[in-house]
Amino acid sequence: MNGSQVVIGIDIGTTSTKAVIFEEDGRIRTMHAVEYPMFHPQREWAEQDPHVLFSAVMQSIQGAIYKGHVSAEQVKAIGFSAAMHSLILVDEHHRPLTNCMIWTDNRGSKQAEQLRNSEKGIEIYKKTGTPIHPMSPLVKLMWFKEHMPHVFERTYKFISIKEYVLYQWFQQYVVDYSIASATGLFSLQTLDWDEEILTFLGIERSQLSSPVSTTYTLREMAKRWAEQLGISRNTPVVIGASDGVLANVGVGAVLPHEAAITIGTSGAVRTISSIPKTDEQGRTFCYVLSENQWVVGGPTNNGGILLRWLRDEFGAQEKEVAKRLGIDPYDLLTQYAARVPAGSEGLLFLPFLSGERAPYWDAHARGTFFGISLQHKREHFIRAVMEGVCMSVFSVALAVRDVIGPLSEIRVSGGFAKSPFWRQMLCDMMGKELLVPETHEASALGAASLALYAIGDISSLQEVKSWLRISSRHEPNEQHTAIYAELFDLYTRLYRQLKDEFQIISSFQRKYV
Repeated sequence: MNGSQVVIGIDIGTTSTKAVIFEEDGRIRTMHAVEYPMFHPQREWAEQDPHVLFSAVMQSIQGAIYKGHVSAEQVKAIGFSAAMHSLILVDEHHRPLTNCMIWTDNRGSKQAEQLRNSEKGIEIYKKTGTPIHPMSPLVKLMWFKEHMPHVFERTYKFISIKEYVLYQWFQQYVVDYSIASATGLFSLQTLDWDEEILTFLGIERSQLSSPVSTTYTLREMAKRWAEQLGISRNTPVVIGASDGVLANVGVGAVLPHEAAITIGTSGAVRTISSIPKTDEQGRTFCYVLSENQWVVGGPTNNGGILLRWLRDEFGAQEKEVAKRLGIDPYDLLTQYAARVPAGSEGLLFLPFLSGERAPYWDAHARGTFFGISLQHKREHFIRAVMEGVCMSVFSVALAVRDVIGPLSEIRVSGGFAKSPFWRQMLCDMMGKELLVPETHEASALGAASLALYAIGDISSLQEVKSWLRISSRHEPNEQHTAIYAELFDLYTRLYRQLKDEFQIISSFQRKYV
């Protein structure tokens, strides 16, 4: 048994929860992930079972501790990361009245559109930094009030999944500033619930958890849960922050103007600001990291999930070939894409298969291939999809730059970062050097780092940089950058031209699909 002390980073994600055990210098000892399903009871609904999510948190920690041969005395602290925008309504007995609505739930599209186009919506965005979109708990609550008033009126607490887990463990309703700042109910200036917005919704402050710093530490876990996990009841559990904010910490992008780009299932561009900043056009978010650090950025709906869609729906042949060759089907897809020159010989893809968040915040947007000709083959479509994802990310980076100023450094992470070909494509699109830190669990590392900072083991989150080796650097190909600049101009013009048509086809799909 290794007797050194460890810190555990928990990351509650969209498709799984991961518990990652880190040595005190940031190296991963082991990890364990537990997946769970997503339910779609109706079109545009996206839910998960809170009991299943809680069980996944428990199992992931148990599995990691078992695999890492870790004793209770070795666990120095636990830090928490969680996906933003989840919402659970619970009754006075602390039992869920609903499933957990997650960020991909779009049932509030109508409410979001009406609020976004009003003066009230603009005012709320500027106060909270949360874009007016169906993902927002603010909009979800508007939907509940309109469509399920009997449930809305019975609700004792409106909480996120992290709050639900922490209540089971500690019988406290607390929410970190970071998760709170992504609800659309929280003032960036006062770091507290905004009374005017609560009045607008018709809810009371008492129906929300108490906001606390991201370094807030809980102890005295309920005995039954501590025993099941194999840890001491007094192990410090640091409340942490949201997954996106902590991904910046986990890749070492912790100073103003240092950017982190993550492309996993979805994607995001984020950078640190010393003051809260919102966008006059409402394109970007602003969430809290600490009392004097904010994260400005924007998320995209359409990241690696598009390559998975391509593989699953059109890649049966590639999957079979890859199986025979003993390689990953994604590697085969990128090999095919590499046969095609930058720009896919004039085949352009708008990658809005799941609507889009930043910079357009358009739930009606849909995927579109443009410029198809007889010369275009299978590999052109593969490359065009990959380029479309990069253009989406680039459009967010430009919006962030407009708000925050030039980006001094760009660090990339997420599943896409495993592909040198895709990384180089993004580098060419950005026209700027990309750094690839040697970490694949950025949010969990960020959570673990914040825990060490909270208990005084490190003096600054900047120390994380010294733990990270830069495994790769990419320099832009100027010829490719010029091609992409020309194509990106067409990409943005196409979206504007098709914006109204997207609403029509979206309505058609809701009617007939």
